[in-house]
Amino acid sequence: MSTSAIPLAPSSSSSASSPGTGLLSGGFTKLCKGLGVVLVAAHILVYLFPSSLTYLALVPARTIPFAWNLITAGYVEQSVYGVVISTISLLFIGKLLEPIWGSREFLKFIFVVNFLTSMCVFVTAIALYYISTKESYLYTPLSGFHGVISGFLVGVKQIIPDQELPLIKIKAKWLPSITLLLSIAITFWTEEAAEYLPTIVSGTYISWIYLRYWQSKLETKIRGDPSEDFAFSSFFPGFLRPIIDPIASIFHRMLCGRSDALNNAQAYTQDSESLPGSDSFEATRRRERGARALEERLAAARIAGESQKRDAAENV
Repeated sequence: MSTSAIPLAPSSSSSASSPGTGLLSGGFTKLCKGLGVVLVAAHILVYLFPSSLTYLALVPARTIPFAWNLITAGYVEQSVYGVVISTISLLFIGKLLEPIWGSREFLKFIFVVNFLTSMCVFVTAIALYYISTKESYLYTPLSGFHGVISGFLVGVKQIIPDQELPLIKIKAKWLPSITLLLSIAITFWTEEAAEYLPTIVSGTYISWIYLRYWQSKLETKIRGDPSEDFAFSSFFPGFLRPIIDPIASIFHRMLCGRSDALNNAQAYTQDSESLPGSDSFEATRRRERGARALEERLAAARIAGESQKRDAAENV
């Protein structure tokens, strides 16, 4: 569905920079600040007490007795660069997503994506061990918030897919795909990057499943986002979609089963009278919320800028 009719930014001269201004303007949410403190505190704890990494990070060989590391591993960054990038990404992307989803749904998204991503990484490590018989897959501590950050990019793709990013002039809908491609490419040059790849891939896919099938929509009583713009094939270039769609439909039937199809059909039936064309209606509502959030931040930035100019003039 085309979103060209939806104004994503004012038509003033500053509209070209509205995406960056929208993300950079305004204050950070309390929830994001609190989660940022958790990331920083976890990193400091691991730095001061290295032995705690064994209990907090995901060590596949010890996950059975230490099952809680499936939850804690996602909040432990082992490097300074990791904690800085994750905290900044959380603060800036979070203040775009949280007002639209709501604090409760935002926190639920983080918890579900983090836990299921850790589960996928655990299974991947065990599988790689049995394939290669290398014990390093069992005893290497795996942790980091980058799985959730990858999931945030999928959320941005869903809310403002056609919004162009400043400087690089790339639409937001390609952020997850570009991140995956870069992550895969980097693994060919450094082995350390390979440790992050399963988390990034799993975080991207799990977040798409959550937003596509599980996320609750109170205003429409429909779970997930059934729009074609958010189909699995939308992560790929257009010429590959005729190939991806049949494969994706097979995995959909295998993983989701008939019950999901029946539930979705019932939801569409219940809302058909009040919401004709609920697919496009929901997609439009979501993009309008994203557009309003960006426009509000842009307006706040302009007001703050004008206030600063007046203060400077008065001081002169």
